[in-house]
Amino acid sequence: MFIVYDLIFLIFALIYLPVYLVRKKFHSGFLLRIGLLPGGLSLGKPIWIHAVSLGEVMAIKGLLEGLKGISDKKFVISTVTATGNKIARSLASGADFVTYLPLDLGFIVKSVIDRINPSVFIIAETEIWPNLISYLYRKGIPIIIVNARISDASFRGYLAVRFWLRPLLKKVSLFCAQSGRDAGRLLELAAPADKVLTTGNMKFDIKEQKIERLADYKLRLGLSAGDKLLVAGSTHAGEEEIILDAYKDLQRDFPSLKLVIAPRHPERSNEVAQLAWRAGFRSVFISGAPTECPTCMSNPVFILDTVGELISFYALADIVFVGGSLIRKGGHNILEPASLAKPIIFGPHMFNFNDISTLFLQNNAAIMVRNQEELKTNIAALLSDPIKAVDLGSLARQLILQNQGATMKNLDCIRKFIVR
Repeated sequence: MFIVYDLIFLIFALIYLPVYLVRKKFHSGFLLRIGLLPGGLSLGKPIWIHAVSLGEVMAIKGLLEGLKGISDKKFVISTVTATGNKIARSLASGADFVTYLPLDLGFIVKSVIDRINPSVFIIAETEIWPNLISYLYRKGIPIIIVNARISDASFRGYLAVRFWLRPLLKKVSLFCAQSGRDAGRLLELAAPADKVLTTGNMKFDIKEQKIERLADYKLRLGLSAGDKLLVAGSTHAGEEEIILDAYKDLQRDFPSLKLVIAPRHPERSNEVAQLAWRAGFRSVFISGAPTECPTCMSNPVFILDTVGELISFYALADIVFVGGSLIRKGGHNILEPASLAKPIIFGPHMFNFNDISTLFLQNNAAIMVRNQEELKTNIAALLSDPIKAVDLGSLARQLILQNQGATMKNLDCIRKFIVR
C-alpha cells in the first residue's frame, strides 16, 4: 500500500515541480522539505509541533508557551507555507528550530524523524500524512492532533477512503477536537472512541493584544478625526472588484470613508493595484504610504503589501470585511477582528470556518452578505448607525471570551505524554 502511495506522491511531485518553479515558489524551505536539514542540529528529544500555515501558527502560540511551562525540552515547529514559516519565526518565541514539514515520502520522512528524534509529535488541525504517522508510530513516538477539524470537503474525501484511513487513525495517540461535530466525524471515520475528546477551538484563545504604533499607522493612511476606515482582509481574486465597486458607490454618501485592501497573498498586490486604478482610484501601497502623502492625493485605495501587519489595520478599522468568502475559497479567520471588538462582515462561503461563522451568526455577532449589493447596504447601515456598529463588535468580542479555554484543556491532555 505504502509503495503505491509513495509512487503516486513522487509522480505528482515531479509533475508539480515545473509549476512550483514557474510560480517562483522555490525558496530555502524546499531543501528542508526534501529532508536536507542543517548540519550540527542538536535538539535532544524535542517536542515537535506542526502547524499547517499562518492561522495555525497563531493558534499554537499559547500552546507553545504553556508547554514551556511544563517541560524543559527543546521545541521544533514545522509549517507547510512560506508565510506560515515566516510568521512562526517571528511569533513563536521559544522554538529552537523552525522548519518545513518534510515531503511525505518514506525515505525522506525516515531521515528527518531520525535526525530530529522527537519525544512527542503534535499536529494542529487535521493533517493525515501516512508515511509520517506510520514511522512515528513505529518508533513509539506519541502523535497528538489538537484543534482537530474536518471540513465538509475533507470529510467527503476521507469517507471515500475510510477503509485505508482506519489503520492510520488508530496510530494516533489522541485527538482533541474543536467541536462535537468534528469529534463525531472522527468517530464515523473509525477513530478509536477512547482517543477522541472535544476540547474546543484554540483560535478563540486570543490574548489581549496591545497594538503598537497605532498613531503611525493612522498617519500612513492620512486619517483625520472624521474619517471612517473599511478594511477588507485576506481577499482573493474575484473579490476585490466587488469591494471596489461597492466602495465607489458608498463614497457618494460617505465621502470620508477610506479603504484598505489586504490580499490574502501579498504577491498579488500589483494585480490589486491595477484593479483599483481601473476602477478610478489611486493605488497606494502601505509599504510606501509614508512617502506618498496620502492626504495630498485624490481618491486613494490603500493596499497592504506587507506580511504581519493586518492586525494593526484591523485595530484601526471601523468596519472589517473578511475575504475568501464572497467566492468559494471557504473564508478566513474572523476571530482576530472579533477580539478587537470590530463589526465584521463576511460572504456566504465560510465552509472552512463553518462552526465559527455559524456561532457568530446565531448570536448576531457578525453579518453575512451574499453579493455586492448586500455588502454595500450593510456597510452603509453600520456607517449610518454607529451604535449598531459598536454593539455588533461588542457581541463579537463577548463570543471570543465565552469560548476560550481550549489551550489549557489541550495542555492537560498533552501533559501525560511528556516525559521530563
